[in-house]
Amino acid sequence: MRLQSIHHVAIICSDYPVSKAFYTEILGLKIIAENYRAQRQSYKLDLALPGGEQIELFSFPSPPPRPSRPEARGLRHLSFAVDDVESAKRWLEARGVEVEPIRVDEYTHKRFTFFADPDGLPLELYEVGAKDGVAD
Repeated sequence: MRLQSIHHVAIICSDYPVSKAFYTEILGLKIIAENYRAQRQSYKLDLALPGGEQIELFSFPSPPPRPSRPEARGLRHLSFAVDDVESAKRWLEARGVEVEPIRVDEYTHKRFTFFADPDGLPLELYEVGAKDGVAD
């Protein structure tokens, strides 16, 4: 077996319209397909990232909350690669998203920051672009 890449990440949200707007309008992900599954009272929204990866956004009646942030067992956070973390941080903040201060990875020397989706899921912006990882 040879894994090629991550195909998708599945996220369960508590308020489907709010999360759909966050991922499509604020983060700018494109809708591939949107389906309502009546038997499960659940939406499934497939969203495309520029590299071909996908996010599946689900809604279910009364999903339990995440136990803690970000150190709960399981998936710790979802990280998005960006060319310029400072510019992306300003973009999110201009749209009312609270973003942590930019930090520098002690091993790669790349810049990164965290923010959260409407349900508090930790999301990261990780700079892979032209900047050398040194904070301005």
